[in-house]
Amino acid sequence: MQIILHEGPGSRTAEVCVRQAIVAGWTGRNREALEKHIRELEELGVARPASTPIYYRVSAARVTTDPVIQTTGAASSGEVEFVLAQWGGQMWVGVGSDHTDREAETYNVTVSKQMCEKPIAGAFWRFADVSAHWGKLVMRSYIVENGARVLYQEGSVEAMLDPAVLIEGYAGKTQLDEDSVMFCGTFAAKGGIRPADIFEFEIEDPVLARKISHSYQLDKLPVMG
Repeated sequence: MQIILHEGPGSRTAEVCVRQAIVAGWTGRNREALEKHIRELEELGVARPASTPIYYRVSAARVTTDPVIQTTGAASSGEVEFVLAQWGGQMWVGVGSDHTDREAETYNVTVSKQMCEKPIAGAFWRFADVSAHWGKLVMRSYIVENGARVLYQEGSVEAMLDPAVLIEGYAGKTQLDEDSVMFCGTFAAKGGIRPADIFEFEIEDPVLARKISHSYQLDKLPVMG
């Protein structure tokens, strides 16, 4: 896929591969907020995780920059996450949505992750350019509900475990394998988790006055039994 890579004051378009995709779950740094998200999903019938954090592998082909994704039925929803990528010997940070089938999640979380595409924005920042002010980065998501654009999630990346901790927890070393992408966790939805036909997400860097954003629509396929 083609991705815009921002390095210092410049940028370039690169053809990149995704050979390994990881979804890190239950990555909250604040135990109270983490517990809130666990309870939020328990209300939907999702069992508590065996460990926190936990790392799910999904098909690399699920990662996409497409503006439309197909889902089975109407029981899936998105959630904004910062995304780490290892390309060309460097680490990059972007933003994505761990779109998940909520019905499947009640009986098998791994299956629910694999069932849905994993949208990402088509631009990444060099991690070295944001590492010194990492805690200033903010993520948001929006849904369209009853014809209105509604703020669905908002919070600092500091709500999640530090990238180095997440990488070490999964890979047992200081960097991901080349051509790997890791979704790094989310926070509670305002008003509770619910589906929407349009999902928008962004990551903002107020220090360097820039933003990466993406949106996608759902093409819902019928459930025939």
